[in-house]
Amino acid sequence: MQATRVEITRQGGPEVIEFVTADIGEPGAGEVLVEHGAVGLNFLDTYHRGGLYPVPMPSGLGVEAAGTIIALGEGVTDFSVGDRVAYMGPGLGAYATHRIMPASALYAVPDAISDETAAAAILKAATVECLVERCAKVQAGDTVLVHAAAGGVGQIMVQWLKALDATVIGTVSNEAKAALAREAGCDHIIRYDHEDIAKRVREITGGPGVPTVFDGVGKDTFMASLDSLSPRGLLVSFGNASGAVEGVNLGLLATKGSQFVTRPTLFHYYATPEESAAGMARVWDMIASGNVKVSVGQTYPLSEAAQAHRDLEARLTTGSTVLLPR
Repeated sequence: MQATRVEITRQGGPEVIEFVTADIGEPGAGEVLVEHGAVGLNFLDTYHRGGLYPVPMPSGLGVEAAGTIIALGEGVTDFSVGDRVAYMGPGLGAYATHRIMPASALYAVPDAISDETAAAAILKAATVECLVERCAKVQAGDTVLVHAAAGGVGQIMVQWLKALDATVIGTVSNEAKAALAREAGCDHIIRYDHEDIAKRVREITGGPGVPTVFDGVGKDTFMASLDSLSPRGLLVSFGNASGAVEGVNLGLLATKGSQFVTRPTLFHYYATPEESAAGMARVWDMIASGNVKVSVGQTYPLSEAAQAHRDLEARLTTGSTVLLPR
């Protein structure tokens, strides 16, 4: 059968996104053929496309998708044809109508969770799970700062933190996004387009700042994040939406109160089958319980992936974005 997929032969702007249609072949030993129902869009995809994260050429794009198994390779016993599954790697290539995947990379999707929700959530919610619960170890009663609280990761993170009974301060760029952040559960909103982030954090906390900052923005918010931390506070810098943080002077961490900074990567927390199974079970439970409601802010046909990238980089999107292969 034939499948259509995105292929890039050079890194650059959205214009480098091209489509290829070709025979996909049959799954080999330990593999399955998945027909995608929905593909997740992440800022990570723009790093692979744009060159912030170099990748071998030619390359696919996208790391997460959900769909239905339509063929099994030899030796696959954990899944059957017709099973609904989702994945978040390994490798790039989720921007496709169909994909052959190792069965070991797949997670069964509960019946109550749609393909769109699973594709929108699996990478983002797994990121939130490991950052909040295993990296920062947020506790009930903590006050936490979340940048880009109206984004796909941000909305999930705010809800997750509220389920843990934390107090959440969220930063946003406009009133429409402020409304989304409040709906997600933010206790306090900072409009970074006209407010000083660190100053407002100090006002909200009565002076000391917060013990934890989650910063997926990167370069533009790095100093504000440090200035918002309390002594011995932790900055979890997990994204580069505004560009990479560079030229860090470690002495700053001492002068600002013996602070900690970590740059975690999801797959270091999902490194073993046991970690992956436990983390994903927690993700599906938080969604199925209603503690985390995944907001699909917009969908695009897969054929409009380039426009989806433009809108994401221009910060015109809210919540999660999903590409629809059909």
